[in-house]
Amino acid sequence: MFQQPGYGIMCLGIVGRVVELRGDVAVVDVNGTRFTADASVVDVSVGDYVVVHAGMIISRVSREEALEVLSLYRELEKYL
Repeated sequence: MFQQPGYGIMCLGIVGRVVELRGDVAVVDVNGTRFTADASVVDVSVGDYVVVHAGMIISRVSREEALEVLSLYRELEKYL
């Protein structure tokens, strides 16, 4: 979390693709890194692009938007 002057505290969600579902648990892939996330709040299917926050899928996003964000993640990795 970080605070932007005049806007309060902001939390970030991570964009990834659902590659497997195990009941209410999804396996999400973010540029080759996989983790599990709670899929009980948003109706998702394998192949959907989603936003994960605090271990929970909070929304689906379009393929186009997700691919743009994933590309930005790859760019940022160069500086880590």
